[in-house]
Amino acid sequence: MSISTLDQSGPRMRWLGLAVLTLPVILTSMDITILHVAIPTISRELAPSSSQMLWILDVYGFLLAGLLILMGNIGNRIGRRRILMIGGVVYVAAAMLTAFAPNPEVLIAGRALMGLGGATLIPSTLSLVRNMFPDSAERTHAIGIWTASTSGGIALGPIVGGLLLEAFWWGSVFLIHAPIIVLFLIATPLLVPEYKNRASARLDLFSVGLSFAAILPSVWAIKTAAEELAMTLQTWAALGVGLLAGAIFLFRQGRISQPLVDVSLFANPRFTGAVLGAGLAMFGLVGVMFYFAQYLQLVAGLSPLIAGVAILPIVVGVGSMAVLSSLLVRRFGYPRVFGAGAAVAAAGILVFSRTPADGGLVLAIIASAFIGAGIAPMATLTTDIVVGTAPPRRSGAAAALEETAAEFGSALGIAVLGTIGTVVYRSRILDGVPDDIPEEATEALSSNLGAALGVAEQLSGDAAEHLTALAQQSFVDGLGAATIVGSCILLVAAVICPILIHRGRNTTQSVMNPDEKRQRRDECSSPHKLPVCPPCGFPGE
Repeated sequence: MSISTLDQSGPRMRWLGLAVLTLPVILTSMDITILHVAIPTISRELAPSSSQMLWILDVYGFLLAGLLILMGNIGNRIGRRRILMIGGVVYVAAAMLTAFAPNPEVLIAGRALMGLGGATLIPSTLSLVRNMFPDSAERTHAIGIWTASTSGGIALGPIVGGLLLEAFWWGSVFLIHAPIIVLFLIATPLLVPEYKNRASARLDLFSVGLSFAAILPSVWAIKTAAEELAMTLQTWAALGVGLLAGAIFLFRQGRISQPLVDVSLFANPRFTGAVLGAGLAMFGLVGVMFYFAQYLQLVAGLSPLIAGVAILPIVVGVGSMAVLSSLLVRRFGYPRVFGAGAAVAAAGILVFSRTPADGGLVLAIIASAFIGAGIAPMATLTTDIVVGTAPPRRSGAAAALEETAAEFGSALGIAVLGTIGTVVYRSRILDGVPDDIPEEATEALSSNLGAALGVAEQLSGDAAEHLTALAQQSFVDGLGAATIVGSCILLVAAVICPILIHRGRNTTQSVMNPDEKRQRRDECSSPHKLPVCPPCGFPGE
């Protein structure tokens, strides 16, 4: 049974409520790019190891991806507004802890708590938007605004981060969350109605445990091996535990009646291709941004504010092509546009991989714009494909899988590409460090580029110049190796995803009764100019 408070459902209150719900969406998306601008400063101030640096960046993403489906289910049971409020409190408390973290360990813990809070915000806001707007035309417009707030947050991140870092310490990029979340917590009970579904499926806690047992040990093993430049007995054991837990998780999802992940959806190649594309798009985009922000500040020598401005071409590329993608797909179809986008992104990443340590700023910025333009069709068209492929009764599960794939792809991009870059960086710099450098200084040099530049600043003359050049060239070598791998993965996506999307089928019409078909046709926002509308599967006009 579904229960909703309708006393706040007037037109004016609905749109005010939507404005409130976009606040946490802007913050969580802004967190993607604002942190990348702050990473060089954090590396100098806290001197994290290479493994700790990667955990700082992607523990948020892994927990966010792992908890999205769980928190969505809990929200259905206890109330989506209620869990949204709880998540807001957790998020602001975690942001405060992160802002004043005295060491990398506390910073990682704070980021993990932010992931926990973020996992309640994303699915709850979108679910409430859908419930607040019963009219299909209004709902389409409202979801468009909700989606645009994500792009807006990503675009604001570098600028806001750069401005804050020019005037304050690195923790200010997290402290900025506090006043916005406080405003959100005050306004939400006044403007956003409650909604709950007491008939929600029973949550399989064993599956939740298996999902984390699959992800976290595997990532720990990869990152530890990168830091130590070798696989030890402990890392092999952790990797084995992760792979075994993952296999058991998938087996269990196909056997229980109320799975955490509806693996039957992947029986349709169209759905599989779209979800795979969503994950790989974010894998490439966030993995490249990890290196791009550091290159701008630690190699090219830009200030945080100018570096934030220099990141904007990649955001502009995403935004402009997100608009054009819907126009291109009407003429060329989803498979071609999807594949072309992946190919353009792969080419842009390949160009970025050739960025030199000296004089490569313009090349890096141009390459980033092409990367953003190529990623946009993959990221924006996925939702249309998923919605058109999944049966109506499974649309919620399908949307959750798409969001989970995107978040997991982001975290995995940093984990994999960051690990590859770390291995190459450590290998190059350890080979070139002079013998008269103390052991403690050598350890700092090999941890990350920010720490290495800090060591070089303590020296003078030729020694400082030599270490600076060595560290920057080692970083660029690592950047090149990691981004070449990212380019190859997107080239594979450019081939495989379009094939899967083309071979798949739209299943909605075969499972809907006449009333459901009519409603689905009326709610589709496509102009229906193609012989068959890709999102809803109905004949064109």
